[in-house]
Amino acid sequence: MYRSIIILVVFALALAGCGQPASRDASGTPFDQTQGKSAPVIVASTTFLADITRNIAGDRVEVASLLPVGVDPHSYQPTPQDVAKIAESELLIINGADYEHFLEPVQENAGGERTIIEASAGISPKEEAGSVDPHLWLDPNNVIAYVENIREGLTHFDPDGEAVYRSNADAYIAELKNLDAWIVEQVGQIPVENRLLVTNHEAFGYFADRYGFTIVGNVIESFSSNASPSAQQMAGLIDQIKASGAPAIFLDASDNPTLAGQIANETGVRVVTDLHLESLTDGAPAATYIDMMKHNVTEIVNALK
Repeated sequence: MYRSIIILVVFALALAGCGQPASRDASGTPFDQTQGKSAPVIVASTTFLADITRNIAGDRVEVASLLPVGVDPHSYQPTPQDVAKIAESELLIINGADYEHFLEPVQENAGGERTIIEASAGISPKEEAGSVDPHLWLDPNNVIAYVENIREGLTHFDPDGEAVYRSNADAYIAELKNLDAWIVEQVGQIPVENRLLVTNHEAFGYFADRYGFTIVGNVIESFSSNASPSAQQMAGLIDQIKASGAPAIFLDASDNPTLAGQIANETGVRVVTDLHLESLTDGAPAATYIDMMKHNVTEIVNALK
């Protein structure tokens, strides 16, 4: 739905002088002249996108997350507060790849105009049965592209901050490369034949491709957790688990564990319920995107090695 709204739009809007930039205080932070205090004018759709953006923005601008901590974006129901937050924003950062369906009514109700940065622009997503897998961020190498897109968008939004955004982006990209190397090292503890993933919904495709895992099956055969499996699909997954010898089912902390528990009872596998795939946490264990990835990898390695 946002595929056509890419970074080029940011550039075009900047050249055209569309919209009035926020006044900024001495630190470069947006300043709300009516309230006499700093005000977030940049909104990211999710907590992990907000964190990624903050690493690039530094202190020059405030960044707010539209979704609160711990919320599953697939089943999120927008609130009037979300509409107000979008209405007040000048810049909106989204994942793209058909991820933010919840934003459609919010955008319509908020009205006005704002620049949109699609973080995943330029990345070719996986497709299956006409659906797109939006979970690109679970491979840190894709997040490097996110950083580059967000850096360019911020630079067109706030040209005076170009040097800051470029320096911060370069430093964060180095961290992401270190994260990727760390994950490769950690996964190396798991015998190749044990690198088997059973998950709640189809979220681990990019992660599995990058780090050499096999997806045995998913409780919900959908890129969205907001779906329901049939009895036939459940029976098929039970057979797949038994045939493969996969030892665990991995769930996001926001997932309902009931169906996974039923499958575990039939197969004798362990259910790991503390992954954080689509939202950060308020403090440990997933306070930042990098913390989130390290926590998830640690849980997976401990269950499979």
